[in-house]
Amino acid sequence: MVAIGATVLAGASAGFAQQPEPDPGVTVQLNDDTAYELGLVNKYVHGDANVALARCPGGDGLKAPASTTFSSPVLSIGKYDYGPLIGVPANVSADVELNDGTAPGSYPLTVNCNGKSYTATFTVPPRQVSAVPSGAAHAGDGSMAS
Repeated sequence: MVAIGATVLAGASAGFAQQPEPDPGVTVQLNDDTAYELGLVNKYVHGDANVALARCPGGDGLKAPASTTFSSPVLSIGKYDYGPLIGVPANVSADVELNDGTAPGSYPLTVNCNGKSYTATFTVPPRQVSAVPSGAAHAGDGSMAS
């Protein structure tokens, strides 16, 4: 009985050792919090600049490898910058814009780093109403007077 138990334990520990571990230092996110605005990480901001960010080791110096790319089913990826950013844990960034017709919800943002894919989930909030509905009261126009 003791030998069988030892074999099972040895097999179980060997199985744990063979599981792949995540690459240390690889990150991916949409946007970054600033000193004056929090809650921006992994949230699309309508009407503002949005940036995909990642840290991908293995490039030249502090830069990410030039083969590093972003992808998302709901984002158009634009201008890439392969270099470190001050105050942001990233060494590659790209301008992104939300594709027309994208509904509010959660979506993936993937970075391909050194031949492997890493994914974060970001949210797209509903758009704020940008026009005043017709017939709505306007401040100072007398429509609220009785």
